[in-house]
Amino acid sequence: MSNILKTSVFSAVLGLGGMLAASVPGYALDKVSYGTNWLAQAEHGGFYQAVADGTYAKYGLDVSIVQGGPNAANNALLISGKIDFYMGGPQGEISAVEQGIPLVDVAAIFQKDPQILIAHPDVGVDKFGDLAKLKTLFLSKDGYLTYFEWMKANFPGFKDEQYKPYNFNPGPFLADKQSAQQGYLTSEPYEIQKQTGWEPKVFLLADNGYSPYSTMITTTQQMVETKPDVVQRFVDASIEGWYSYLYGDNSKANALIKKDNPEITDGQIAYSIGKMKEYGIIESGEGLEKGIGCITDAHYKKFFDEMVAIKVFKPETDYTKAFTTKFVCKSVGVSLKK
Repeated sequence: MSNILKTSVFSAVLGLGGMLAASVPGYALDKVSYGTNWLAQAEHGGFYQAVADGTYAKYGLDVSIVQGGPNAANNALLISGKIDFYMGGPQGEISAVEQGIPLVDVAAIFQKDPQILIAHPDVGVDKFGDLAKLKTLFLSKDGYLTYFEWMKANFPGFKDEQYKPYNFNPGPFLADKQSAQQGYLTSEPYEIQKQTGWEPKVFLLADNGYSPYSTMITTTQQMVETKPDVVQRFVDASIEGWYSYLYGDNSKANALIKKDNPEITDGQIAYSIGKMKEYGIIESGEGLEKGIGCITDAHYKKFFDEMVAIKVFKPETDYTKAFTTKFVCKSVGVSLKK
């Protein structure tokens, strides 16, 4: 057999293997890009895992992760068609609907938003409602306009006078025991404990009724309509990546994370994974029963209704245009959980 013929046969076998693995026609991998919403971290681990362990390739995809950060504009890149998927969130997608921008959430990796409020220990703040007794709450502008409005509407005692702008520096909070600050479950408590030696009180908004999904797989309506097979394969492979990251060998994924974000440490990564598991950030509710990534109309509507109640969204907005449930809740990857 000639070398040319051998090469042709070998290529055909590889192509057939890829076709069978991905269950789609064709031989070449489909190039796909996914933009994250911040610098690489464990909270993005499942996507990096699917790159590192070949899961995306198994599904016939060549995936590039486009790292977010303080100067990134990945949401705008999605809207302009420069990337295929983005790590969005329900508030952004419902806002897009109101502006006539056809963005669609196709999977919800985080069933719970990791948003927290952090308080000092031993100051009489033992439950979420006790935060209303504090003199100061350090919040971002977005937090003040959304979940703080939700807090005022659902818990007595919270008032505008408590608000002070949060500049993403824990110094003012650490200096004032009668204050609390916003943060992420998987991040700020670790740094505070590392700097001070004491463990802060942590209150997860999601465990007190605040209901948005988070860390979505968001794409365009055009992508959903014209390339549903690519969307399905990307969703399924990402879900498998998340199960493998949480329950398998994630060392290669973490190496990719540290390559993209050299400042992150092994300690921070381990802490983040532990907290995501402990609080059911990824696996809870429908996501626990029907698999990672699950979206339901009831859950999405609950958040929409909460935001309508505090006048973030218009009641006549068709929130159902912001998501679809057809790609998820199929128990994909559950068998990988150990």
